[in-house]
Amino acid sequence: MPYHHGNLRRALLDAALDTIATDGVAALNLRDLARRCGVSHAAPTHHFGDRTGLLTAIATEGYDGLAEATAEAWAATSSFLEVGVAYVRYAVAHPGHFAVMFRPDLLDSQDPELVRASAASASMLYGPVASVTSVDGDAAARRIAGTAAWALVHGIATLWLQGSLRGGPIDDPEALTRAAAAHLFEPTGR
Repeated sequence: MPYHHGNLRRALLDAALDTIATDGVAALNLRDLARRCGVSHAAPTHHFGDRTGLLTAIATEGYDGLAEATAEAWAATSSFLEVGVAYVRYAVAHPGHFAVMFRPDLLDSQDPELVRASAASASMLYGPVASVTSVDGDAAARRIAGTAAWALVHGIATLWLQGSLRGGPIDDPEALTRAAAAHLFEPTGR
C-alpha cells in the first residue's frame, strides 16, 4: 500500500498495526515498513525515532482507545462486568494494539503520553471496583479485586486472539466473558 498524500504518520501506524496483527511484533521492521508505504527508509525514523518509538506510539493509541471503550461501557451501564466485556471487545477488534500495549520490554516506559494513556486505561479497570465490591475503604483490597478482574478479561482476550478459545462451548468472546465472570460469584440464597 504505497503512501500517496495525506497523513504519513497515520499511514505508518496503520501499516505497522497490520503487520503486527498478521505476522506478530517480531516481524515489524522500520525499513520494511517504509518500503511497504512507499517512502524513504528515513520516514519512520523522522516520525517515531526508532522501533521503540513506533511501538510506544501504538501502545499509547491502544491505551487511549481502551480507556475510551471501557469508559463508554461504564457510562452506559454502570456495570463493571460490561467494562470487562468492553475490554475483551476492544482487544479482539484491535489485535495490533493489544499485542504491544502490555509489553513493557518493547516500549519507552518514560514517554509522557504513554504514561498518561496507561493511567487513563488503568483508572477504568480499577476505578469502578469500589462500586461493585465490599472493599470501599481498603485500597489494597480494591487493587487486588481489580487485578483479579483484569486477569480474567486479559486472559480471555489473549487466549481468544491466540485461537485457543475459538470453537469452544461459547464461540463468542463477549458471551464467554460474561459466562466466565458468572463463575466468580457464588449463587446467593444457598
